[in-house]
Amino acid sequence: MRVVDEELKHIIHRAKRGDREAFANLVQRFKGHVYRYAVGMLGDRMDAEDVSQETFIKAYYSVSSLDNEYAFSSWIIRIAANLCKDRLKKRTNTPEQEMNEEQNKRIADQHATDPLEKLSIEEGLSRLSVGHREVLLLHEIQGYNYEEIAEMIDVPLGTVKSRLFAARINLRKELRRED
Repeated sequence: MRVVDEELKHIIHRAKRGDREAFANLVQRFKGHVYRYAVGMLGDRMDAEDVSQETFIKAYYSVSSLDNEYAFSSWIIRIAANLCKDRLKKRTNTPEQEMNEEQNKRIADQHATDPLEKLSIEEGLSRLSVGHREVLLLHEIQGYNYEEIAEMIDVPLGTVKSRLFAARINLRKELRRED
């Protein structure tokens, strides 16, 4: 578990009792954390902003049911993760989106002079499966350990390790444009 300082524990405790100012303090402390996670998962800043707001709205209405102040960080990310997954499921490729994707690919292909031209990390992440992207972001970007991730996404520890291993390999391939 992550170390929660006594001040933060007190703020969380106050928020659980309905103190709006305390909850606003939590939003200030964790909004960047939640937003970075959402951007990484969704690859879209506007969607990430929406998910971040939804995360804190859901958290506000359910913070009183949080059993352990020490689990706040993983709890808030779990809410964001579920909202990101829901958002990804709702995305559908309409003919217009497919046409735009084809046009973007053609433009990119025209400008790519070197077949080994590297993708950006963001592009590489967007090409990973949701499960791989999720564990990679939680471990490498957010700094959670394997046990915390397993608890957050409700999978066995071994699954976290194997997904992270596969995610690293797949990201490396994407960044090198290997197929």
